[in-house]
Amino acid sequence: MLIWGWQKRIHTLAMITLICGRCGNPAAHALRKLVTKFTLFFIPLFPLSTKHHLECTWCGASSPVAGPQVPDLLARANAESMGPAQYQQPAAGGPNAQWPQQSAPHPNPNWQR
Repeated sequence: MLIWGWQKRIHTLAMITLICGRCGNPAAHALRKLVTKFTLFFIPLFPLSTKHHLECTWCGASSPVAGPQVPDLLARANAESMGPAQYQQPAAGGPNAQWPQQSAPHPNPNWQR
């Protein structure tokens, strides 16, 4: 008796902030890899297929990613994870310099300061 089949595994490679093509929100997207492996006696032996896709954490939409785009997305995720100290600071007198700093309105209009 020979038992064979396949096994699917999903690996989350990175989280990237992108604008979703479905909902239009700037939200985190999970870059995931789906690997299907051939199994013999429930032991995974070799991969049959590998697919990548992006999943929006806001609306749950999933879109396939071509293989050549994966390294670029991983590089972008690594740049985001470096934190704000690695990014260039905007120059003084940037595009919003003429606007006065205002506090955001409170969500409850009856609230008194």
